Amino acid sequence: MNIKLATLLLLFLTFSAAAQEPVDTAVVRKIRDEGLKRSKVMETAFQLTDVSGPRLSGSPGLKRAQEWAIKQLKQWGLTNARNEPWGKFGKGWEIQKNYAAITTPYYHTIIAIPKAWTPGTNGLFKSEILLIEADSLPDLEKYKGQLKGKAVIYDVKTTLKQSFKPDAVRYSDSALLAMAQAKAAIPPASRIAILRARALRQAMNNFLSDEGAGLILSMARGTDGTVFTTNGAPYADSARTAAPELETSGEDYLRIIRLLKAGKKVEIEADIKTQFFTNDMQGYNVIAEMPGMDKRLKEQVVMLGAHIDSWHGATGATDNAAGTAVMMEAVRILKAIGFKPKRTIRIALWSSEEQGLHGSKNYVFNHFGNPKANTLKPEHGKVSAYYNLDNGGGKIRGIYLQGNAAAAPVFKAWLAPFHDLGAATVTINNTASTDHISFDNVGIPGFQFIQDSMDYGTRTHHSNQDTFDKLSEDDLKQAAVIVASFVYHTAQRKEMIPRKAPL
Repeated sequence: MNIKLATLLLLFLTFSAAAQEPVDTAVVRKIRDEGLKRSKVMETAFQLTDVSGPRLSGSPGLKRAQEWAIKQLKQWGLTNARNEPWGKFGKGWEIQKNYAAITTPYYHTIIAIPKAWTPGTNGLFKSEILLIEADSLPDLEKYKGQLKGKAVIYDVKTTLKQSFKPDAVRYSDSALLAMAQAKAAIPPASRIAILRARALRQAMNNFLSDEGAGLILSMARGTDGTVFTTNGAPYADSARTAAPELETSGEDYLRIIRLLKAGKKVEIEADIKTQFFTNDMQGYNVIAEMPGMDKRLKEQVVMLGAHIDSWHGATGATDNAAGTAVMMEAVRILKAIGFKPKRTIRIALWSSEEQGLHGSKNYVFNHFGNPKANTLKPEHGKVSAYYNLDNGGGKIRGIYLQGNAAAAPVFKAWLAPFHDLGAATVTINNTASTDHISFDNVGIPGFQFIQDSMDYGTRTHHSNQDTFDKLSEDDLKQAAVIVASFVYHTAQRKEMIPRKAPL
C-alpha cells in the first residue's frame, strides 16, 4: 500500500470513528445559550484578581481566594466544597510596602518588585549603589569586607532591543494545521542551563547576604516597564535568611549600570516591608463535586481544574485566574441547565502550581497512588479524565492529546459543534509545565486545552502586567462552554476515556 493511500485510509478511519462518537447537540445548545448569554465568568475573575489580590502560595491573598471560591461553589449547588490539605508547603509571604528610588544624581522612582520570600529593609534604607562585576563565586572574593549595609547591583552585558512584533497574537491557521498533523509528541525543552544559572546566582546572593549587603538589585526579564517576577529565597521553614532583593525593570536597571560605569555616584533609598506567615504551613486545594446519579457509574469521576495560586507582582489574571474562572464557570453552567451527571464531576483548584505542581502532584499521590512505586489505589481506575486550563486568557483552539491517540476520535467529535467558535484542532503533541502532567504521569488521562497565547508569554506571564484588564471576556466565555461540553460528554459517555498503555 503506498503512503498516500495509507494516509487517506487513516483519515477515513479517524473521521468514521469521530462520526460514531455521540454528541448531544440539544445539550450543547443549552450550554452555549447559558455560557454565552448569561455568563458569570468575568464576575468570578474579578473576585479572584481585584478583590483577592496576589495569590502567592501560603499568602493571605491565596487564602482569601480559596475561601471565596468554596463559598461560591456552594452557592451554585456543588457539594462537599472544601479546602483539602495535601501536605506541608512552607512559609507564606506577602509584600506590605514597596518603595524605591534613586536620589543621586537626581530623583527617580524606579520600577522594582521584591523577590518572593525575601525580607524587607526594616524601615527606610539609604545607600550608595556598588557595582558588582563578577561571573562566578571566586570573582566575588575581591568584595569581601566591603558590602556591609550597601546596596549592590550586578553588572550585566544585556541590552534591551526594540520589538516590532505585536505583544498579543492568535494561532494562525497554518500553525494549527501543523499541530493537527504532528506525528509524535514533542518532549519539553531541557531546563538544565536555566537551573544551573539560577543555582549560581543563588550562591552569589548567599555570599552577598553573608557579607551583610543591605539591598540587592537584580535585573528582571521584560521591557517597557514590565517586570517578570521570581523568588529570591526558598519558602521552606528551615531556609536560610536572605538579603532584601528588588527585581528591577530593565530600563531602570541599565540606567543605573550606565551611570556607575561612567563614574557617576548613584544613591538609592528604599522602604520595603514584607511579612512571613508560619502559623499554618499546610498546602490546600479547593475541591467540590456534582455527585453522579447513575447507580453503575456514580463511583467513576470526571475531573476538571486549574491552579488558583499566582505570583505576587500583580493579581495573576491570565496566570491563572483565567483558568480558574473558566473551570468554575463550566460547573456553574452545568448546574444552571439542570444537569444530573451519570458520573461524579469533581472540580479542583490547585495551590502551589507555581512552585512545582505541588497541589496536584500531592493530590494524585494521596488519592491515586504512584505506579512507579507500585502503590496504586482503587481510585486510580475510577477517573475517566482530567481537563486542565492554564495557558493564559486566550480562547480554546483545540486540545493536546498527550500522546493518547485513542482519544483523538472522541475529541474530534466533541469539538465539531465549536468549529464556528474557532476550536477544531486535536494534536497528538504533549504540552508540559502545568497540572494535567500530574495525572498523565500516573497513567490517568490528563489533558490541557490549546489556547491562543495572546500576550501571555510576551507581557503577562508572572509579571506586574498580569491584571484583570488583560482578560478577554469573549475568549473566557468561549472556553467555558467548550469545557462544560467536554465535561458533560465525559460524564455521560458509555465508556471512560481510553487510557494510554500502562507506564
